[in-house]
Amino acid sequence: MGASRMRRREKQMDGSPVFADLGFAGIGTYVPRQCGIATFSHDLCQAICQELHDDRACHFVAVNDSPDGYPYPARVRFEVRQEQAADYKLAADFLNIRNLDLLLVQHEFGIFGGTAGSHLLAMLRDVAMPVVATMHTVLRQPNDSQRKVTRELVELSERVVVMAQRAEQMLRDVYGAPPEKIVMIPHGIPDVPFVDPAFYKDQFGVEGRQVLLTFGLLSPGKGIEYVLRALPMLVAEHPNLTYIVLGATHPHVKRQSGEQYRHELQRLAEELGVLQHVLFEDRYVDLDELCQFLGVADIYVTPYLGAEQIVSGTLAYALGAGKAVVSTPYSYAEEMLADGRGRLVPFQDPAAIAREIGWLLDHEVERQAMRKRAYLFMRNAVWREVARSYLGVFQEVRRQPQVRRAAVKPRQVSKTSVLHAVPELNIAHVRRLTDDVGILQHAFHTIPDRNHGYCTDDNARALIFALQAHRLLQSPELLEMAVTYLSFLKHAYNPANDRFRNFLSYDRRWQEEVGSEDSHGRALWALGIAVADAPAVGLRAAAVDLFEHALRAAESFSAPRAWAFTLIGIHGYLRRYSGDSDARRIRETLGNRLYDLFAANATPQWPWPEDKLTYANAKLPHALLMCGQWMQRGDMIEMGLRALQWLLKVKSEPDGTLSLIGNDGWYQRGEEPACFDQQPIDAHALLEACIEAYNVTGKQPWLVEARRCFDWFLGKNPLNKTLYDYETGGCRDGLQPCGVNENEGAESTLVWLLSLLAIRSLEPASSGAQTAGRPAPGEAVAESPPPATELAGGTSKEACPDDAKRPGSVL
Repeated sequence: MGASRMRRREKQMDGSPVFADLGFAGIGTYVPRQCGIATFSHDLCQAICQELHDDRACHFVAVNDSPDGYPYPARVRFEVRQEQAADYKLAADFLNIRNLDLLLVQHEFGIFGGTAGSHLLAMLRDVAMPVVATMHTVLRQPNDSQRKVTRELVELSERVVVMAQRAEQMLRDVYGAPPEKIVMIPHGIPDVPFVDPAFYKDQFGVEGRQVLLTFGLLSPGKGIEYVLRALPMLVAEHPNLTYIVLGATHPHVKRQSGEQYRHELQRLAEELGVLQHVLFEDRYVDLDELCQFLGVADIYVTPYLGAEQIVSGTLAYALGAGKAVVSTPYSYAEEMLADGRGRLVPFQDPAAIAREIGWLLDHEVERQAMRKRAYLFMRNAVWREVARSYLGVFQEVRRQPQVRRAAVKPRQVSKTSVLHAVPELNIAHVRRLTDDVGILQHAFHTIPDRNHGYCTDDNARALIFALQAHRLLQSPELLEMAVTYLSFLKHAYNPANDRFRNFLSYDRRWQEEVGSEDSHGRALWALGIAVADAPAVGLRAAAVDLFEHALRAAESFSAPRAWAFTLIGIHGYLRRYSGDSDARRIRETLGNRLYDLFAANATPQWPWPEDKLTYANAKLPHALLMCGQWMQRGDMIEMGLRALQWLLKVKSEPDGTLSLIGNDGWYQRGEEPACFDQQPIDAHALLEACIEAYNVTGKQPWLVEARRCFDWFLGKNPLNKTLYDYETGGCRDGLQPCGVNENEGAESTLVWLLSLLAIRSLEPASSGAQTAGRPAPGEAVAESPPPATELAGGTSKEACPDDAKRPGSVL
C-alpha cells in the first residue's frame, strides 16, 4: 500500500495525471478476432495504456465464439467461452484477486452468451470492483429479454458510456437510466492528416480515377447491392469511377453461408455491366492499410439497411479522415452527418444514391468544404482524446467505489444453485456412436454394439441434441451430425402408410413396416424442434416437409405418450410458423384428448390417467403445461402441476433422494413401485417437466426440483452411484440391484446430454434473471404465449404468468 501511494505521489509531482497508476480490467471481444467490437476494444485499451504510460495497466477478458479461441496478445489475461455460463463466474474470481480499480465492459448483445447476452450479468454481480459499461447498441424497441438485460446492466454499472446523443436519450426514455450515470464519449478514430485523395491513388492503381469506398466486415445488412445498382447511372456520367468494397466476410456469416453474399454482389456487378468499375478487396486489413484506403477515397458510402444502428465505427473513421460521405439515414448517420457534414439518401434507393454521389463528384468546391467540416468535427474523437475522456470517468468512479457496491442488491446464492458442479459438455461418446447412417442404439461397455443396429427413437433424440449443442458451440461438426440424424428420419419415414419405421439393422434392413406410436411421436418432436432451431435453410426446409407429411397420422394415435411427444414437437414447429392452422388444430385436438384422459381417470390419491406408471411419465404433465400455457387453459396447467407434484413425491426417498420407478415391474396402482431398473430417460423427462413448470409459474422451487433430477445422474440416487462417465462423455444405462449397468448406449447418453444442456440454460433463472428462452438473441418468436395472470391454483382458462414468456421448455 505504501509503495503504491508513493508511486502515485511521484507521478503527480512530475506533471502526469493523478490516475497514472490506475489498473483496470476489460471484457468483450479482442483482436485478432475479426469483429468491430474487438477492434474497438484493442484501440481503446491501447490508447488508455499509452496515456497511463503503462502497457500492463489493462487485464482484458476476451469472449470466444469458437472452442479453439484466438492467438491473443499478452494483454488478454483470461478467456471466456461465449455460451459457458460458468466461465463468466471464473472470470470474476480471476479479476477480483488482482485488486484492480474497475471493470470496463464493451457491451453488445450478440457477443455474450445466454438470452440477450445475460451470462455477462452473472459476472458483473460477482466482481468486487466498480463497472463502467460502453453501450455499442441501444435499442429503441427491445424485446423483453433485451430490456431486462439492459436495465440490469445499467443498475450494475457506475457509469454507462454512449457514443451518440440519441443513445443517451433512449437510455433515459426507454430504460429509465438515471441521467447522472450516462456519459457521452465519441467513437474513437485514428489521428490521420487531412490529405488530398490523389496522394495515395498511385499506390492502389487508381490514379486519375474518382474513387468510392465502403469498408467493414461484409454481411447482407450492409446494403452494398444498392450502390452497385446505382453504378450504371454514375458511370454513364463518370466513366473513370471506381468503387472499392473493402473487407473480409463476417466470420459468423462465412461460417453459416460461406461467401454467398460476396458472390451475389460480384454476379450483380457483372449483370449490371459495371464489374470493371468495382474492386472487391476480400481482406481484413490492419490500421495502417485501412488509413491508406480511406485516404484514396473521394467519397465514402454507407448504404446500411437498418434504421436503428446507433453507432458505426466505419462511419466515424471515414469522417475522421475527412471524407465526403453519402449514407442511408440510420440513427448514427443522421446525427453525425448533420450540419452539412454529409448527405443522406433513403434506404434501398439506388437512384438517390446515384444522384447524391454524382452531385458531389460534379461540385469539387462543395465536396471539399464538406470534407473539412467532417474532419474538424471529429478532432475531439481521436483515440488520444477519447482515452483521456475515459480516464476522467475512471477517476470519478474510483473516488467512491463503495457507493456502487452498497447501492446494488447483493447476489443471493442458494445452496441449491443450479450450476454448482456441472460438468462441461463432452460429445466424444456421441461421436463414437455415430456413423454415416445415424447413431447406433447400444454399446457394449463404451464401444458401439453393431448387433442391434439403429432406431428412430435415438436418432430423433440425437437430432434435438445436435441442434441444441450447435447453438452452444457453433460447431460445424455438430451441424453435420444433425444432417445425418435428419437424413435417418427421412429414410425411416414410410410414405406408403405415412408412418415411421423404428428399427434398422446394421446391414440397413428395416425390421418392420410400421414403428410404434411412441417412436412416431418422438420423431415429430425432433422434427418440430428442427423446424424451430435449424440454422440452415435447407435443413429447416427438409424438417418442415417431413413434419407436415407425418403429422396427420398422430390424430389416430391412442398412446398418451405419443400424444405428448407430438404436442412438444408441434409447439416447436409453431414457434417458427405460428400461422399453420392445421398444426394448431391438431395441437388442440391432442391437447384436449390428453386433458380429457386425465379428467376422466385421475383421483386425488392417484392423479394419473393410467393404472400403471411406466416410462417417461413426466412427459404427460409436461405436454399439459405447454398446452395450458399457449392455449390459455388454466385447467390444463393446474392438472399438469398436480400430476407433476405427485410424480416427484412418488419418486422420492424419505431423505429427498430421487428414486425413479424401475422398469422391472413398473408401478401398478395398489402395488409397490419397482425400484430397479431405473432408467436415465425418466430423470430427463422429470427434469424437463420441472423446467416447464418453472416457465409457467415462475416459482423457484421448480428449479430446485430440476436440479434434484439432474443430480440423479451424478450420484444422488438410491445406490449413490454416478451414471455419467467423465472419461468418455457417455452415460451408463441405468441402476440395477447389483449396481450400475456399465453399458453406455445412445438413449442414456443423449438424455444425459440433453439434461446437461437444460440445466446449463438455467443460470439466469437461478440468479434472479429471466430463464434463457429458446430463440437466439435478437431472434423474433413467431408465436408468443398470452399475457400474464396467476394460474398455479385456478381452473379458469386464463393467460399465463409474465415470467412464462419463454416459449416452452429447454426442448
